[in-house]
Amino acid sequence: MTAIDASYAGSTAAAGNFRTCRYTGLKVDSAAQSLIKANAVAAVVFLAIGGLMGLLVALTRWPAVHLLPSDWFYLILTGHGANVLLFWIIFFEIAVLYFASAILLGSRLATPKIAWAGFWLMIVGAIMTNVAVFQGDSSVMFTSYPPMQAAPHFYLGLIIFAVGALVGVGVFFGTLVIAHGERTYEGSVPLVTFGALTAAIIAVFTLASGAIILVPTFLWSLGLISEMDPLLYKVIWWGMGHSSQQINVAAHVSIWYAIGALTIGAKPLSEKVSRTAFLLYILFLQLASAHHLLADPGMSASWKIVNTSYLMYLAVLGSMIHGLTVPGALEAAQRRNGYTKGAFEWLRKAPWGNPAFAGMFLSLVMFGFIGGISGVVLGTEQLNLLMHNTIYVPGHFHGTVVTGTTLAFMAMTYYVLPLIFQRDIIWPKLARWQPYLFGLGAAGISLFMMGAGTLGVPRRHWDMSFTDAILQFELPSGGFLMMGLNGLSAVIASIGGVLFVLITVGTVLWGKRLDKGEAPLTFPLHKQASRVAEYGSHATIKLPGTIILVGIFFVSFVLYYFVNWKYLSELWLMR
Repeated sequence: MTAIDASYAGSTAAAGNFRTCRYTGLKVDSAAQSLIKANAVAAVVFLAIGGLMGLLVALTRWPAVHLLPSDWFYLILTGHGANVLLFWIIFFEIAVLYFASAILLGSRLATPKIAWAGFWLMIVGAIMTNVAVFQGDSSVMFTSYPPMQAAPHFYLGLIIFAVGALVGVGVFFGTLVIAHGERTYEGSVPLVTFGALTAAIIAVFTLASGAIILVPTFLWSLGLISEMDPLLYKVIWWGMGHSSQQINVAAHVSIWYAIGALTIGAKPLSEKVSRTAFLLYILFLQLASAHHLLADPGMSASWKIVNTSYLMYLAVLGSMIHGLTVPGALEAAQRRNGYTKGAFEWLRKAPWGNPAFAGMFLSLVMFGFIGGISGVVLGTEQLNLLMHNTIYVPGHFHGTVVTGTTLAFMAMTYYVLPLIFQRDIIWPKLARWQPYLFGLGAAGISLFMMGAGTLGVPRRHWDMSFTDAILQFELPSGGFLMMGLNGLSAVIASIGGVLFVLITVGTVLWGKRLDKGEAPLTFPLHKQASRVAEYGSHATIKLPGTIILVGIFFVSFVLYYFVNWKYLSELWLMR
């Protein structure tokens, strides 16, 4: 089946509760479509709230501006973490799970009523947590470490949200069972669905870890438990806090493959290799949470050594594989599309004016070069001594969650809108610029925070100069410069974020309807976009451009890695 087969042109309905997408030929279940819409809209709302809070945080940590007083800073920082790291991302991931199961497999969604119950639980939980934050008595930041204590409904909101998300994951698993039982697809599930399955499996572990620690913390806030052990809390909490980011990794890698197929007709170089990489995520990626605990006594020295010297690298291997197979699939597709001159014509002639492709490729590059390399540095026990509890740490996870996950989700939205909402993108010129503005700003945020952290600037602190401290500590002037550039980068990223929200909302409200007539898409799909729902691999083909790009990445990684060892030797006065 081709992407724009004439037999499907103008078809808006199929038997039962399905319609046939005229652009991809995919069967779209009406219940899945409605739930994807609801979760995507909720995701964008919380992104807007959390993004505004992030700008306020950055402007406060910019020494020359120092916008908010300390009480408001910690309140806003708490809300920022909850809204962007949990609510925005997980709402969108639930939408991805429904798309990857019901839509790509041509199946009906399992238990739509239960799925809606899960959605409303997530809404109630997110609102409850935000209410607790804005009431002013829950400024415990994203991690909420005891003995800091939030209002009971802060924790209850998180618990309810997690239960709703687990319901969504369960509906996803149920849909896979229905699709298999009703034989709505041939062979194995497509790679995008397999990646979503990986994210869902990690989500079960993640949300269970959250329940294990947040339920007793909630009882503690009610006075039913006398105390919480801070060390026990921290160890278990990071089983949720960091593993939630591994859900993100599996989800946005799946989106990379999806956008490659939709935009230029890309197929995996090898289904088996890519699936093995996802399997490595399931087995080892959660263990990377240890880098938040390497400076703490809560884990044995043996565990720290095994984790950082062996297990972490098996998780990194999964991302390294995707770092080869995703650009390799793109190059192979472009060469089959006729761009065969030299090593990089395929890249030069890529659809850079399509915000979906541009956002996807920027996400791929920035996740690898910024988030990936810095993650290995933080996961090395000796180097962690330099970076632990400095602003380098949020610099790292902004490189993974913002330049990687958020940019990929934004890119996918440019296809969710026409294919699911059936609205064409408005303001195409602004849409073309949006991923570049957001990507530039997000990259600056990550890089400048990591630079400031290397110079000793602390995280989670309202005043980096410690103006009122009894014991003064003077940071290098470069630290102040880095935080100023971080603030400027946040402004640029915010402009890109505002454009995304405006384009998204404007398209939903006023975009040209695509469910009538034969209107072409402003950002067209490839004629073989239906490959996104197919199982199979490309035949072997030479990929000189990908090999060069991967080589550049490895050289960059080695150089940066050993620069940090030089810093460590200076700290230890070793020459």
